[in-house]
Formats: sequence, C-alpha cells, structure tokens
Amino acid sequence: MKLEKHLKIDDTNKSAVDALQESLGLPRQSIKQAMTKGAVWLTRNNGTQRIRRADKLLKAGDELHIYFDSTVLDKRPEDAVLIADEGPYSIWYKPYGVLCQGSKWGDHCTINRWAEKNLKPQRPAFIVHRLDRAATGLIIIAHQKTMATYFSNLFQSRAIEKIYQAIVWGEFPNELTLTSDIQNKSALSHAKRLSYNPESNQSLVSVTIETGRKHQIRRHLSEAHFPIVGDRLYGQSSTYTSNLCLSSTYLAFISPIDGATKSYQLPDHLRLLFPH
Repeated sequence: MKLEKHLKIDDTNKSAVDALQESLGLPRQSIKQAMTKGAVWLTRNNGTQRIRRADKLLKAGDELHIYFDSTVLDKRPEDAVLIADEGPYSIWYKPYGVLCQGSKWGDHCTINRWAEKNLKPQRPAFIVHRLDRAATGLIIIAHQKTMATYFSNLFQSRAIEKIYQAIVWGEFPNELTLTSDIQNKSALSHAKRLSYNPESNQSLVSVTIETGRKHQIRRHLSEAHFPIVGDRLYGQSSTYTSNLCLSSTYLAFISPIDGATKSYQLPDHLRLLFPH
C-alpha cells in the first residue's frame, strides 16, 4: 500500500493521529508506526519537520503530510553495532542495507536514527559522512551541532585517515594506483593485496583514497578489471550470491575533545570474509 496525503488543519487541539485516522481510515496502530518511523511531517509557521508523537496537538493553520509506503515501513535492516561512545560523538558499525540518509517516506532504516533510539543516554544524532547503502563498516555520528561542523570540516579538508577493505574478483597485484577520472573530475585511489583465495579466484585488498568521488572505490576497481564481489552496479556478472564486499575498516583523526589522535579499527568478527 502506498499513499501520500496533505491535510489542512482547521481545528485546534486535535491530535495528529486523530486527524490522520479521520482522513485516511487507517488503523491507529498503523498511523502510529508510520509516525515513529518518520513518515509524517508537520508544517507550522513556514517550517516543516517530522513529528513522531501520536498525541501531538495541532493548531488551526497547520498542515499534516503523510507519506505511507508499506514496502518502506516494513523494512528491517540488521542492527548497527556501537564501537565507541565518546559522548559528543560515537563510532558505529553500519551493516548492509542501513542508510545514511532518510527520505520523506521514513528514516527508521538510517544509522543516525538507530543511534538516537539506542544510545544511552539518548542524544540527537547528525550524519557527517556517508557510506553506500550496500557498503558496511565504520561511520562517525555527531551528537552536537558543533561536533557535526567539526567533523564535516575534517572530511572536507581530507584530515581524516580512512582505510577500506574489499573482496574483488581475480588475483590482484601486490599494489596498484588507480587514477582514472570520475565524472570529469580527477580521482586517486591506492590498493594493495592482503590475501588471495585461488579456489574462488578472489582477492582481499586494502584501499585508501585521496579524493572522495561518488562510488570511487567501486568504479576504480571495476575499471581495473577487478570488480568488487557482489557489486550489482559496477560488477561484471549477472549472477550474485553475496552482498557488496566493501567495508570501511579504519578511521583516525584529531579528537575534538582533547586534541589527541584517535583511531578506531573494525573488530575482527565484523570484517569481510571470502564468500563461500
């Protein structure tokens, strides 16, 4: 079921769930779940934001927006894993399928919403960088706007050290520098082989990047004829038996708390393994 509805509110002190149920005829529980998962928005005083409380009282002149898509709302990705809670920011393992950005149809599958709901004590959560939906690995979540600005500036100035790992098809050379342009912009990646599995003809490689183009690692490895296993976008096979084998495994930066260099590594049990 998929619907989009916009309601002008004429009555004062009517709850959001009551107004939506009267208009849509959906079960109250379904509406409450849609609100919790970020599919209901409120426009008031020229500002629009998500509302999650079913008992939120409305005012005359408000406008409610619901974007109800059962396919989106029924999605349930794997649980994210807390790696380190540093107070003003935290480090998480983002599993396959967890998003770094929601949509008007919901945000319950995003890593920041997961952090908001599961961190103790609870804090707001701000995205400061992104991993592809299909990628896994370490991601930073800021819990203050000043922290979000700090980390955004670090990423923009390339002041954060990042290491990725990928499993690719073929016997990768010991080291390879990849320089092909992406969308008419220069791009530079460095990759080296960590191990090779002759039975599956797959290599585990470590990758660092000096630029941050969209899908840079995936595109560079594919163009070098070593596509990432499970890459449905840039791979060279029509048959896939695994998820995308690309993961962020290491982060290092100057801490905004004490100025010391902090580094985080993905635990062994969360790292990539050669698919069976």
